[in-house]
Amino acid sequence: MSDPTLLVLASLAGGDQHGYGMMEDIERFAGVRLGPGTLYGAISRLEERGMIRAMASPDERRRPYRLRAAGRRHLEEELAKLGRIVTAGRERLEAL
Repeated sequence: MSDPTLLVLASLAGGDQHGYGMMEDIERFAGVRLGPGTLYGAISRLEERGMIRAMASPDERRRPYRLRAAGRRHLEEELAKLGRIVTAGRERLEAL
């Protein structure tokens, strides 16, 4: 899985995080290092779609983001699709 928006949603499913924290988390669980432009582009798209929201912070440079209900639903739907792909791929490999 390398879609930046799904990676951001999956990261935020673990709790509120700021951008750098998400970058580190995504690299740990997915083995993908998102550059700042890619990360903040994905964050911006997700905010526009109402899937995440920026939280208030005394430090404007490190604003944490939170997963919203729409983002949780989207992540669940996409993970279900990925699960079907994984199942089909495994079944087909076993048939070889």
